[in-house]
Amino acid sequence: MSLTPNPLPELDPLGAIAEPPSTSEDPPWSGWHVLAIALLTVASIGLFLTVITYATHHWLDPHTPIIEIAKRPILTVIAQALAYLVILALMVSIVHQSGSSFATSVRWNWPPNPLPYLAAGVALAIILQGVAHFVPMPKELPIDRFFKTPAEAWALSLFGVTFAPLLEELFFRGFLYPVLVRRLGIVFAILLTSASFGLLHAPQLGRAWGPVLVVFLVGLALTVTRSVTKSVGTGLLMHISYNLTLTSLLYLATDGFHHLERMTQ
Repeated sequence: MSLTPNPLPELDPLGAIAEPPSTSEDPPWSGWHVLAIALLTVASIGLFLTVITYATHHWLDPHTPIIEIAKRPILTVIAQALAYLVILALMVSIVHQSGSSFATSVRWNWPPNPLPYLAAGVALAIILQGVAHFVPMPKELPIDRFFKTPAEAWALSLFGVTFAPLLEELFFRGFLYPVLVRRLGIVFAILLTSASFGLLHAPQLGRAWGPVLVVFLVGLALTVTRSVTKSVGTGLLMHISYNLTLTSLLYLATDGFHHLERMTQ
C-alpha cells in the first residue's frame, strides 16, 4: 500500500472541491478568471462613466449639476460600450496566455446556415411576449428611462443588437457555462448560467419577478442552444435576433421612437 498522499484537488470559486465530472467542456481558464472578468466589467463601467460624466460637465455642460449628468442614459450606454471593449481584450488575453485559439476555446463554431437561429430568435421573442401577458409586469421599469428621447432609444437599441449580445454571449455561454459544466455537470450549468443571466438584468427590471422570469427563460433558451450545438455563434445569432425583434416592435409601436410616451399606455 502506497503512503504517497493524493494531490489536493484544484480550488475553484465556481464549484466544489471535487473531481470534475466527465465532460467535453474543458476550457483553458478557471472560475477565478470568470470572476475577474465579472469584477473588471463592473469596475470598468463605473470608471468610464465617472470619466465621461466629469468630461461632459467640464467641457460641455458646466451649469448642470454633475449628479444629474451622471444619470443621463446615453452616457451610461457609451461607458458600457467602452468597458465592453476592455473586457473583450481581457477575454482574448486570458485565452492567448494559455496558448489556445480564442475562437476554438470559446466554442465560437459559427453555423454554416444562420437563418434557423435568426428565426428561432424571432420566435422566442414572440413567444415570450405572450408569456409576459400572464405574469405581473410593472407599469414602469428602470430601463424605461433609456427611452425618454429618440436619441436615447436609438443609442440603447443599437447597443442592444451589437455590443450587448456579443459580450453577454461570450461571458455567459463562452466563459461561464463551460466552467460550470466542468464542475457541476450540464444540467446545473444550464440552470446556473440562465439564472446568472437573469440576475444581471434584474436591476434594469426593478427586480420584479415577472420580467426577470422572462429574461431567465431567454437565458435558458440561449444556454440550451449553446449546450446542444456546442456553439457560442448560434446563441449570438438568436440573441441578436431576439433583441432586434423586440426593438423593431417597439420602433413600430412608437412611430419610429417619436411617440415614446406610448410605452406606458
